[in-house]
Amino acid sequence: MPHGALLACDCHKYNIYVRKLVFRSHVPPVMIDISPVILGIYEGPMVQHCDFLVVGGGIAGISAAARLAEQATTIVLEMEDVIGHHSTGRSAAVFVRNYGNAVIRALNAASEPVLKHPDGICEGSVLTERGLLMLAEEGKEDQRDTFEVGAVGLEQCSPQQALEMVPILNPKKVSGALYEPNALDIDVDRLFQGYARLFKSRGGEIVVSAPAKKIDREQDYWRITTPKGEFCAPVLINAAGAWADKIAELAGVSQIGLTPKRRTAAIIPLPEGIDPGDWPLFEGAAEPFYAKPEAGKLLVSPVDEDPVEPHDAYVDDMVLAEGLYRFENTVNFPITHVEHSWAGLRSFVTDRSPVVGFAHDAEGFFWLAAQGGYGIQTSPALSRLAADLCLARPSELDPQIIQALSPQRFQ
Repeated sequence: MPHGALLACDCHKYNIYVRKLVFRSHVPPVMIDISPVILGIYEGPMVQHCDFLVVGGGIAGISAAARLAEQATTIVLEMEDVIGHHSTGRSAAVFVRNYGNAVIRALNAASEPVLKHPDGICEGSVLTERGLLMLAEEGKEDQRDTFEVGAVGLEQCSPQQALEMVPILNPKKVSGALYEPNALDIDVDRLFQGYARLFKSRGGEIVVSAPAKKIDREQDYWRITTPKGEFCAPVLINAAGAWADKIAELAGVSQIGLTPKRRTAAIIPLPEGIDPGDWPLFEGAAEPFYAKPEAGKLLVSPVDEDPVEPHDAYVDDMVLAEGLYRFENTVNFPITHVEHSWAGLRSFVTDRSPVVGFAHDAEGFFWLAAQGGYGIQTSPALSRLAADLCLARPSELDPQIIQALSPQRFQ
């Protein structure tokens, strides 16, 4: 045994970690508050302990951490050098009540009141009026059927009404439309930063540039090894987005069959003198594209869903070109150039519902993944549910929805 040994003291009450040096001699051990780094003994980062370790600094992880930190010590580990780098930072920033399957729509409904009145997260609503116009082309009106099933608040529009809403549409390509007046723009940055501030105000810690290199289950806690040190907690919350199955594999936990899918978008200018400020988001019923006003221009997406490996997503030029071609065929002006383009990843399991709950085969491993393209608009409901389940509190969500989200469905 060396004359000195390092002890890490987890002071949960004060959320600090104290390094001590113990000298062994014929007298009782003496605890000296002196950094062992100075003495040349300390060779790496300390092990930090907390109640909950959240892997992933997107809106899923940060919002859940903000809820948990109210009652428990919580640390978020983010592999990039900033939070919100991947899907969260590349969102189209729209709330559509009727998007998604029945489970997603229930989460949309539960989240909307919080987005309108995000008390404690940020001041004032993060939603503003936009509207959604779903176009129908002659002979293809049945493409709207899937969207209409279970939808609420839709209005039928004539071709003329559609052209009045979006005057750049090609009349030959519009035989009618559905209009959803309650589709809303989301101020994603204000919502996300609000969650992050709330988390920090509750004593939470965000560690960036900390990809998980090793994950072990030791006795009754998880240990995650990162370039920033080791972190331990009885509960690991897997909110790693497109990398969630990779985190499960690293931890020796059964995967859920997550498939990341690329989604591309571009900003294009409009002809001079055209102001799209009051236009709704508009799309084809079969989703060959969608377009949304964005600071006097249009954000256009080919609504691609190409399966890819988890990565820092980039644009496939051919996919973008095909999507812009479909868009151009629906409007009455040519696209002259693209000002900016980007891509993000939307991750799904087979039933296209999120996965929220404890793994069936690993104690303390909690899934918060597979939000698809709905993670931002459902973040209030999903973060609340995640905190309720982790803290063993009753949830306000319908038990059938909770069951539909559970990873137990993959057994």
